[in-house]
Amino acid sequence: MNDNSYALITGASGGIGRELAEIFATNVVNLILVARSKEKLMDIAVQMNNKYSIQTEVIEKDLAQPTAPAEIYEQVKHLTVEYLVNNAGFGDFGLFHDSNLKKDLDMINVNITALTALTKYFAKDMAACGHGRILNLDSNGSFFSGPLMAVYCATKNYVLAFSEAFSVELEKTGVTVTCLCPGPTKSGFQKAAHNEKSKLVKGKKLPASMDVAKFGYNAMMKGKMTAIHGFKTRLEIFAGRFSPRGLMAKTVMYRMKE
Repeated sequence: MNDNSYALITGASGGIGRELAEIFATNVVNLILVARSKEKLMDIAVQMNNKYSIQTEVIEKDLAQPTAPAEIYEQVKHLTVEYLVNNAGFGDFGLFHDSNLKKDLDMINVNITALTALTKYFAKDMAACGHGRILNLDSNGSFFSGPLMAVYCATKNYVLAFSEAFSVELEKTGVTVTCLCPGPTKSGFQKAAHNEKSKLVKGKKLPASMDVAKFGYNAMMKGKMTAIHGFKTRLEIFAGRFSPRGLMAKTVMYRMKE
């Protein structure tokens, strides 16, 4: 890594993405912050520049738009992107047949298509240079079918399978891929997904975004393939491996209900 290295973070305007930006900045890594809200990004950029004396680029993009990943890459390809953090993503709560189709398709575009495209663009450059690290934000939902969040959990199943497979492909290239799988986190995700009242999160003490961000950052720096945050989350995932898939889907359905 050199002084001109950058970390590109999508979904950097809040939650885990915002905290990861802080962590990179404390380690004197320049930032490329991507999100839909330019105002929020500019506020963060000013804070980071003043506090840590780093360089910060701001890119206002909606990753649901098919052309967004290519436009982002073209804008920053002259910079040394040492770290790519695919943090942007969102979910929705409710019965699939009652959900908004456009929102479902936008979810697929952000959670899968944009993540895949950005990884393709930057991993190719990283492999050519012989170094680089990629962190893909996933979920404990990637290990299960998720009734009432069917599309979201399906997209996260993809992220896990893709990240693990690509991680193996990149062995001996100097580039690593880490898939971070936290459980419910105090990040604003639940409010946006409209599942604040589900048994999964209601009345629960959720881990802070910074705790998850630190865990993911450390796992990425160690080159771990998969990083599952929280003992309880790891235990649930382990137990799920020995349960019939149909039973697990019904269990998730029960926990998702209000």
